[in-house]
Amino acid sequence: MAIEIRVLEDEDDLIAAANVFRTAMVGFAPLAGLAPGQIGTLLEPGRTIGAYAGGQLVGTADAVTSRLTLPGGALVGHAAVTHIGVLPSFTRQGIATALVRHQLRDFAARNEVVATLRASEATIYGRYGYGVASSSQSVTVHTARAALRRDVGPGGPVRLLDTAQAWEVLPRIYAEHRPARPGTIDRPRVWWQGVRLRTESAPGPTYVAVHGAPGSETGFVRYRPIDTERWFVSDERTIVVEDFFAPTAEAYLGLLRFLLGLDLVDRVQFWMLPLDDPLPWLLADRRSVRVTAVHDETWLRVVDARAALAARGYCGDETLTVAVNDPLLQDNSV
Repeated sequence: MAIEIRVLEDEDDLIAAANVFRTAMVGFAPLAGLAPGQIGTLLEPGRTIGAYAGGQLVGTADAVTSRLTLPGGALVGHAAVTHIGVLPSFTRQGIATALVRHQLRDFAARNEVVATLRASEATIYGRYGYGVASSSQSVTVHTARAALRRDVGPGGPVRLLDTAQAWEVLPRIYAEHRPARPGTIDRPRVWWQGVRLRTESAPGPTYVAVHGAPGSETGFVRYRPIDTERWFVSDERTIVVEDFFAPTAEAYLGLLRFLLGLDLVDRVQFWMLPLDDPLPWLLADRRSVRVTAVHDETWLRVVDARAALAARGYCGDETLTVAVNDPLLQDNSV
């Protein structure tokens, strides 16, 4: 079967590609209700590709231009890969491979040093040179038992934001306080637009709280209640923390105190925390925190091994020789 890979620019093609991806994921409803031109705010121009078989769009992938922090603090050019999908009737015919190979060549041409993605399955992307670079954990906190230790500081002031206002404030906070933690990536405008669309399309309310004085905020949290049908009579009222950005100790403590102090909340679920997160060590009863899952989080692909190895930091001054054999990108072999 002949496969043609094209860069998609037309609005109808971009919407069709989005729905190919959502069909491939099975659990996502078709994209609907977009205003004219809105799809263009959710995708970076020139970075959405489509796979065509017999003139039909059967697969897609896209990426966003970003930067990634390496060990040692250096920032390198980075492709944030997303929305890779193939229609169920066309899987296992080499279409995903054609899409990924096309992407990798494009990343190299753009001088992007690394690419990352979050994998829907753990068995797919290793064949293309991706590997797990970071993991995260899901954690549930039972608020009735989750008192902070007495020697823990108070943190700073926290206030709720109007959700509409939040989409102007949160990108600024993140950009101004982007942490130096290895694996941190930029959050470009299209990333925020996608989060906003998903948030506003989801059922039920979403809340945003920020840490710090107006104009000089240093952190934020986005959270929402789940299973609200029996909210007033339930003894398991739960909020899900979807984004916990606390790059300083003061912001972390202030936002954590705020969440644990919410009335009418029995459980706080953090979907994604680092494996070395300090949360259990801050509580008087560490058993009030339960790890419910550990996930592979960042899958990383080195596109330019020379640049990546030269930019990252090292411990010690010994000499290390590395050989790289990259069958998909011959110029990346060292």
